[in-house]
Amino acid sequence: MSEQIILNADSRERTGSNKARVIRKVDGMIPAIIYGDEKDSLNIKLRLNELTKASQNELFYTQVLIIKNGDLEEKVVLKELQKDPAKGKLLHADFLRVSRKTQLKVIIPINFLNEEECSGVKNEGGVLNKTIREIEVMCLAGNIPESIDVDVTDLDLGQSVRLTEISLPDGAEIPGLTEETDQMVISVNAPKAVEEEPEVIEGDEDSEGSDETESTEASDENDADNEGSEES
Repeated sequence: MSEQIILNADSRERTGSNKARVIRKVDGMIPAIIYGDEKDSLNIKLRLNELTKASQNELFYTQVLIIKNGDLEEKVVLKELQKDPAKGKLLHADFLRVSRKTQLKVIIPINFLNEEECSGVKNEGGVLNKTIREIEVMCLAGNIPESIDVDVTDLDLGQSVRLTEISLPDGAEIPGLTEETDQMVISVNAPKAVEEEPEVIEGDEDSEGSDETESTEASDENDADNEGSEES
């Protein structure tokens, strides 16, 4: 498992757009809120450098996070991270409290294993075609996987792996997945044939050119004969 992402927070009493601007400009922090789990909402502010660094980690958007506020420690997942659409600056963050038994929908990246050892690629010259690189999974907050592993070692040319064939962690499922909604995740396809341009033989071009010249000369001679006969 990867290292837990931890954010340090301070409580804030100021709320509202004007006071949020003060928090960002004067305090150099980002206003945020923690809610859910049948508890009162908690208004906090986070350190800009910590939040910026965390937001650059893709696990920040899928894993359970820890927010420390003095002696209080909250386990949360990110619900929304607001940014300035023009400048990209962080403006506000919303977090949802979770317990290990909380069911969550999260987007999990797919990790393809042993691509170089894939039978269809290594032995038959095929090419891997990845049609899905991440999937939405419903699982317990305490059992969110970092990635979904798909081993392609034994995949032969023309074979594929579909969503219904993926192994998920215990208690996890893909919402709404049926035979009708099933999709291909990865396949081994034959390489595309490269069409070669036909060779141009210089002799043929010269021959065609000479034929055209001879035909033109003969036509000119016939025209001259016809003109002579008309004059006489």
